[in-house]
Amino acid sequence: MAVLRKLLPLLIAWLIPADGPSSAVAAEFYTEDLRIPMAEAGPQGLEAFLVRPAGTKRYPLALLSHGSPRSFDDRATMSAHKYYGIALEYARRGFAALIVMRRGYGSSPGGRVDSVGGCAKAAYLPAVAVAVADLRAAIDAMARRPDVTTTGMIAAGHSAGGLATIALSAQAPSGLVAAINFAGGRGSRDDDDVCNPDGLVQAFATFGKTSRVPTLWVYATNDSYFGPDLARRLHDGFRTSGGNAKFIAAPPFGDDGHYIYAVASRAQWTPYVDAFLRERGLVSRDILSPPDPLPPPRQLNEAARAEFARYLASMLPHKAFAVSPNGGYGWRSGHITADDARRESLAACMKWSPTCTLYAIDDRLAEPAQATSTDQSARAR
Repeated sequence: MAVLRKLLPLLIAWLIPADGPSSAVAAEFYTEDLRIPMAEAGPQGLEAFLVRPAGTKRYPLALLSHGSPRSFDDRATMSAHKYYGIALEYARRGFAALIVMRRGYGSSPGGRVDSVGGCAKAAYLPAVAVAVADLRAAIDAMARRPDVTTTGMIAAGHSAGGLATIALSAQAPSGLVAAINFAGGRGSRDDDDVCNPDGLVQAFATFGKTSRVPTLWVYATNDSYFGPDLARRLHDGFRTSGGNAKFIAAPPFGDDGHYIYAVASRAQWTPYVDAFLRERGLVSRDILSPPDPLPPPRQLNEAARAEFARYLASMLPHKAFAVSPNGGYGWRSGHITADDARRESLAACMKWSPTCTLYAIDDRLAEPAQATSTDQSARAR
């Protein structure tokens, strides 16, 4: 299989805090950067990122689908890494979570291949067919791996990814047992302004004719993309045509409920997912703990410790934190490779101090390294 792999063990089993050895074992997770082979995507394939528990068995696939920004230019700034925190929640529940960037998003080639056309007559079915083809390519690639199984797999998506997930359930690949739709839809060009909403309702109704796997639909009541009236129409069209769906009108979330499906709001949406999966026996009783928080370097002052807390909270791999003996530091996140993060964080630290070493890489302690010379007090971000 022509899948390019960069192996990254995300977290070592035991962490040694600043005040002595820990008595608790940290949860372990494994991540891998991938390119999904697909003829239509050319030799580069589709960008993808895998997160799973660090065990040795085969984990059922959780196929995660992203949304589509209103501005086409924003697609190029998207990255599978930005969904790490979401993927981790599924990995904690025993899945091999794969974020795949569909054609035209992130570094996946494709341009406007999934365009819906003009707003007044937006054609959703051809656009969604493109998305489903990409998801199927990802499933085919995962089915050939020794650490992933597509038996008992689930699919979950947000916004345009929610629409794609429901469309996938209408052509359910072998092994798909459940699908989750967060704020699914397409064609929002402004708040409460959706292109050809009747066509969008009809698209969901079309999928309901052949979709039979259980699906969960979650829409916050203050969603500015697909408001409560339209969300109900989408669901009713799907159900009336024969689709199997449980609808949740979630309470208002923040300034815009369209973004309820985020790392910061895990407490709001994970109970819906857990209840849905447990009803179907798809998640074990025990959910893995997230990675243990790393202890801050001893030499950091109070303000610098707050900055280290920001580093820990960043859910954008790859990241690294560098520190000097007298408390100077620098960190960077959101890099394509761990090596890039290492290099950039050291460079940030050494702008202020010539004596810097790596302290953390992603969510694990860095290997001990030699530093350079003396320095002056400094910090950087």
